[in-house]
Amino acid sequence: MSDLERADRIGPIRLAPGVRLRHGRSFLVAAFFSIGLMIFMSIGQTYILNEHLRIPESMQGGISGNLVFLTELVTLLLFLPAGVLMDRIGRRPVYAAGFLLLALTYVLYPLAESVDALYFYRILYALAVVAVAGGLSTVLADYPAERSRGKLVAIVGLLSGLGIVVISQGLGSLPQALSLAGLDGVAAGRLTHFIVAGLSVALALLILWGLKPGIPVRREDRPSVRDLLIGGFSQARNPRILLAYSAAFIARGDQSVNATFLILWGTLAGKAAGMEPAAAVMSGTLIFVIAQIAALVWAPILGPILDRIDRVTALAVCMALAALGNLALLLLDDPLAEYGIVFFVLLGIGQISVYLGGQSLIGQEAPAARRGSVLGAFNVAGAIGILLITLSGGHLFDQIDPRAPFVVVGAINILLLIASLWVRFKYPPLPVDPR
Repeated sequence: MSDLERADRIGPIRLAPGVRLRHGRSFLVAAFFSIGLMIFMSIGQTYILNEHLRIPESMQGGISGNLVFLTELVTLLLFLPAGVLMDRIGRRPVYAAGFLLLALTYVLYPLAESVDALYFYRILYALAVVAVAGGLSTVLADYPAERSRGKLVAIVGLLSGLGIVVISQGLGSLPQALSLAGLDGVAAGRLTHFIVAGLSVALALLILWGLKPGIPVRREDRPSVRDLLIGGFSQARNPRILLAYSAAFIARGDQSVNATFLILWGTLAGKAAGMEPAAAVMSGTLIFVIAQIAALVWAPILGPILDRIDRVTALAVCMALAALGNLALLLLDDPLAEYGIVFFVLLGIGQISVYLGGQSLIGQEAPAARRGSVLGAFNVAGAIGILLITLSGGHLFDQIDPRAPFVVVGAINILLLIASLWVRFKYPPLPVDPR
């Protein structure tokens, strides 16, 4: 049996032909850290705004939204070229470069002496996000056999959620622990960021060693760069791919809203209750961690369901869960109230559901030869979602209510629930290769 015909397994996950155990295991480790290391920016930035730069509370929502807006403006321009690059030179070098850029960002960010410097460093962070998020989603589409796609998506979702919890709770608590050990607040923040940078470098080395080299199609099968550039969005003529792009729009927006505004909401509530900045950031981080724990518990329950029902039907269910989680926050006045845990559990379940549903659908529908470009367009749609939702959400957070960004996301969830049902009944799925 040739190397291409062999099919290795990791537990219940059957890998695609040519993907070896080392590749799969290395990817799972990278998946554990990828989103957590990107989302740490929200925790670190909240700490820097409060402890390093002493920004007035009334300005923090707008500044946070504007920083995310800048990030997504850059990613919007670069996700598709990055997808083309992954289709031409391979996933491994682009994915590894993303972690090296993350490391550089985390070295520079705590050295900022003004908000203007944060904007500049956010450009570096945006380049890192393009490479890491693009690498994660493209390899996730490459590595499973079709019969195991939903399971691998769920396992990656579980590992990502667990990584977010470990990084948020572990590394997020370091500034407070270092302050208690005798460091001043600024030094504690810097050392924490430098530790995160070192971890990012280690992940880049793992990816260079462990992931599958090359590209998933033969050289003679490669589309031209021009075809790849237009291929991602031209595939949106398939209504199921267009729906997946729409799911990316709200899934990434939802994830960003949770990471940015949930932590900020809890932090400001903690400061209002008299906490020091480090303790207040930890209180905000804790409610975010509660949502992520709910997400990682829910992911392995949802994954097998995604493999058993039509993935558009599954996406409709995911949108309903996300709408419930976001809109339920209208009933929560104090994010630090003990009963708030129920709302954050619903929020986490909804967030991970939309993420998994969209990834599963696009992984099934994307053509193999243009997968990097299609996943690039998928990530562009996500970048647009973050850009629009966080820009408006930051100002709504400051001027109307901290819950306003979540209400916006919930309303979009309802619209996409309706769109999912329409696509399901008007455009039934084509047969797929079960291998």
